[in-house]
Amino acid sequence: MTQFIISYLGGDKPASAEEGKRHFAQYQQWLASLGGAVITAMVPYKNSHSVSSDGVSAGSQVDMTGHTIVQAESIEQAIEMAKSCPFLAINGRLNIAEMVVI
Repeated sequence: MTQFIISYLGGDKPASAEEGKRHFAQYQQWLASLGGAVITAMVPYKNSHSVSSDGVSAGSQVDMTGHTIVQAESIEQAIEMAKSCPFLAINGRLNIAEMVVI
């Protein structure tokens, strides 16, 4: 099977600790529903820096906030998995890409 990376883009932060716990529980349920397709669960990002020929700047210049890696038979199947991700409920966007191993 092919591996796909689901990148989390943007998304609202929880308004309270309780809201964060509820959202985390939804993530756990989503990941459990994917079963053995999950290669790397969720990897949130923090303390990002951008490096360019102009130098380094703190804070990401893109709004990628984390990723999950899944395996699927096709990009269409990976997209179907992503459609039920709870990140979409907090105004996040998902980018799904096939991972090419060289």
